[in-house]
Amino acid sequence: MKCPFCAHHDSKVVDSRDSETRETIRRRRECLNCHKRFTTYERVEAVALYVVKKDGRREEFNHSKLLSGLVLASKKRDIAPSRLEALVEVIENDLRSRNVTEVPAREIGQIAMGLLREIDEIAYVRFASVYRSFKDVEQMRASLEEMLNRPPGTRAEPARRKRRQGRVDPRELALDLADPDGK
Repeated sequence: MKCPFCAHHDSKVVDSRDSETRETIRRRRECLNCHKRFTTYERVEAVALYVVKKDGRREEFNHSKLLSGLVLASKKRDIAPSRLEALVEVIENDLRSRNVTEVPAREIGQIAMGLLREIDEIAYVRFASVYRSFKDVEQMRASLEEMLNRPPGTRAEPARRKRRQGRVDPRELALDLADPDGK
């Protein structure tokens, strides 16, 4: 493995770990020349997966391209980059488990939108606006209304506290709704 610091070709593996999804192996290496450490990731070379674009062109599935689209859609949202990386891993694993060599771009977009909506609806709308390439505001509004009218099964409901019978938690503040005059 070529050292990124001095370009020497010999290094030794210091530590090896499986990734969370077990699809890649993370290796810490140390250069035998400059003794600096660096990280590499190894992935089993899978059969090529091609994306069929709207115009019929075919291009190889690009993990980074999908991730950058999701990162752009979730910019300034409270979504950890590792969560988006995991989402792309789920999508890619789903597509590869189908044992097909070609997948329509539309299908990848639909999967990504469905998973992104479960995480953050604003990021979902941003991704959908690029993916669906709305021609005007009316199309975008119709899509928003469709999303809002769908049953909230995929949207997180606000947490409701259950009232405990009998015991009172001393950390909770008592709320007195009585009139200040005592009436």
